[in-house]
Amino acid sequence: MNKHVIFWSITVGLGGMLFGLDVAVISGAELAIQKLWNLDSWTHGLAVATALYGTVVGAALGGIPADKYGRKKTLLWIGISFFISSIGAALATDVNLFMLFRFLGGLGIGASSVVAPIYISEIAPPEHRGKLVISFQLNVVLGILLAYISNYLLQGGDDDWRYMLGMVAIPSLVFSILILFTPETPQFLVLKRKDEEGALKVLTLADPYPKGTLDRIIKNANKQTTKEKLFSNKYFKPLLLSFLFAFFNQMSGINAIIYYAPRIYELTGLGKEGALLSTAGIGVANLIFTLLGWFFIDKIGRRILMYIGSFGYIISLGLIALSFYQESYSLVPVYIFLFIASHALGQGSVIWVFISEIFPNSVRASGMAWGSLTHWLLAALVANFFPILTENFGGTFIFSLFGLMMVGQLMYVIFLMPETKGASLEDIEKQIIIH
Repeated sequence: MNKHVIFWSITVGLGGMLFGLDVAVISGAELAIQKLWNLDSWTHGLAVATALYGTVVGAALGGIPADKYGRKKTLLWIGISFFISSIGAALATDVNLFMLFRFLGGLGIGASSVVAPIYISEIAPPEHRGKLVISFQLNVVLGILLAYISNYLLQGGDDDWRYMLGMVAIPSLVFSILILFTPETPQFLVLKRKDEEGALKVLTLADPYPKGTLDRIIKNANKQTTKEKLFSNKYFKPLLLSFLFAFFNQMSGINAIIYYAPRIYELTGLGKEGALLSTAGIGVANLIFTLLGWFFIDKIGRRILMYIGSFGYIISLGLIALSFYQESYSLVPVYIFLFIASHALGQGSVIWVFISEIFPNSVRASGMAWGSLTHWLLAALVANFFPILTENFGGTFIFSLFGLMMVGQLMYVIFLMPETKGASLEDIEKQIIIH
């Protein structure tokens, strides 16, 4: 693979590390802030989910600056928003200030989940696009693992949660600086800036056949004689595919487990220290199986990984629900590891690759925003209501519901999901879009 493409992809993928850090670091702080500010179940759930409500807004709006000002500038703003958010949340003196800064961080998460995969999918050659877009997800997983490890290492004091949240500022600053050394994508330069010369300069560094690739991008751009509207019959299929993909991602319960893992482990009888250490084990399993997804996605394809993940989800969630029903918790950590492995190899590896591929160049940013918006809205709702549902209905009900949803995901993979392995973005458009 081209060294420039690798560097640019890794740099942009670091936005995923900030994403993962910000998402998971709250797991070490959520019990502390509930106790510190004496929060009831509703306010506590809202405080934890505030960042996710921010991601909904960030995902909904992230495509707008990406199309207007460029992928690169938008990524720089995302890094700065992470920096401000982490410092502000760490220094918060009450729950309202805490939620305000967490919301700002959520804006960055939502926008990065739109813009970073778009950038990488547009800069990457077709035969390596899956691996390179997964570099974003790999960094998400690495960020989650680092958050769990830092939470474990930083525990030990009434204000330990402030250090847990504040440490996100360091990689945020590094990311913002590195983004200054990346170029804009050729697709943006041609479609939005009409800068064919600038696009050719980027492609000369990144592509073995720069002129041919530029001609293909220009030819595709010339088809767009009018401003495209995302919500039209023409794009019904990719809209449906991305909506259902994101829907099933969150209805697996992944963010409930990521956010509340220490709490779930404590329910099974582990103390606080053991719960945080076991949670770090989740991060390790997540990283290992995401690496396997990275290795296989361009070899065996997106659908096979989704089959494996779907069956793993159904089995692991069924066993967790059964454990809660029988009140026998000794194997729950093992079942959660199986769940995380299934997610990392399936949905976790495929989601951002697949959604970034299935929309044509003209509406890719807004299409990616649609998929991310669905994903984050459901993530916020699950995180907000998980403590309330668990308190009122118990673990058996909630994990059985997640398992049933994953049967639905399996049906989606069997009957609706196309394979996009190895195809150019323009060829995928011909496969999915009715012209």
